[in-house]
This record gives sequence, C-alpha cells and structure tokens, in this order.
Amino acid sequence: MTDKTVVLFICQHNAGRSQLGAALLEIAASDRFVATSAGLAPAGEVNPAIAATVAELGLDISARRPRAVSPELLEEADVVVLMKPGLELPAVPRGDVLEWSFPNPEDWTTDAVRPLRDAVDARIASEILTR
Repeated sequence: MTDKTVVLFICQHNAGRSQLGAALLEIAASDRFVATSAGLAPAGEVNPAIAATVAELGLDISARRPRAVSPELLEEADVVVLMKPGLELPAVPRGDVLEWSFPNPEDWTTDAVRPLRDAVDARIASEILTR
C-alpha cells in the first residue's frame, strides 16, 4: 500500500495518450503520485513520436510495453483518467473517473505530438496536481 495517489491513464492501445499522461505525471510529481497506464487493446510498442516528445523532457519511455487494463488495476487506482470519453472498462473503477477527450496520435509525427503533449500536461496540472 502506498500513501501516494495512484492515477491510472487509459486509452485504446496504451501506446500513445495513456503512456503520455502517465509519463507527464511521473515527471511532474512522482513524489506525490504513482502514475500508471493501460489500454483496452494494447499495441505492441509505445508510439515512437510519443516517446520522442517525452524524451525531450528527460524521461525515456521507449522500452515500456503497453498492457491491458484489468479489474485489479481499476481497483488499485484512486483516479482513473479516460483519455477518450466512453471507453468500456472491464470493471467499475474504485476511484474517481475523469473523462478527457484527446485525439489519437497513432500516425502523428513528433512535431504534431508536441501540442498534444503540452495540452495533456496542462490538463494534468489543472485536474490532477491540484488534488
């Protein structure tokens, strides 16, 4: 058990948006939060453009592997952030659920991902770090 708030970011493939959210929270406040991520249909790898934009901030997530959301992860999370509204989860989350709407950066370049990174970072600052 941890005294830190556990935040689970979820998207479809756990390759882009959810990996980005978890990494940004880790950078911003790993002393107060445990940041994790998962997806409904995990991809084979983290989106390289997402990994590149996070690396620009000093964190290498390129070796992380997408994973599936599970009832256990939903039970452990104090806050669940759906990076796309309306995702159907395998169980009811124990914690608070936030529904954010960010586009899927699946085929985006690093340059195209930077504004998304900054928008997710701003949302984390306003809705997670204030907890």
